[in-house]
Amino acid sequence: MNYPKELCYVKSHEWVKKEDGTVLIGITDYAQDALGDLVFVNLPEVGDEVVMGEAFADVESVKAVSDVYSPVSGVVKEINEALLDQPELINENPYEAWFIRVEQITEEEEYMNAEEYQEFAESEE
Repeated sequence: MNYPKELCYVKSHEWVKKEDGTVLIGITDYAQDALGDLVFVNLPEVGDEVVMGEAFADVESVKAVSDVYSPVSGVVKEINEALLDQPELINENPYEAWFIRVEQITEEEEYMNAEEYQEFAESEE
């Protein structure tokens, strides 16, 4: 499994990358591996509010449908439209295949660094 050190992680298996007052959010290598081949992604609209700890998207694999949870509260500034046509990008490179960019952040979960997340993920197996 790959856990880039420059990212932050949360227990619901999302990653966060802070950039210029916004955050990119995606799912981790562990999450995409557990889900299997992704065939559909449902994303919010630009301008939608996301709430920390609540689902903002869902992904459908050949196994099941799973929610994707927001590690922050804020407003969706941008969505990764490529995922709508090519959800397999998440399986190919989960750290490039971000889901949303959030701005106007009012609340953030407590993050784990790469080492802490790796230990957590291994304990889930």
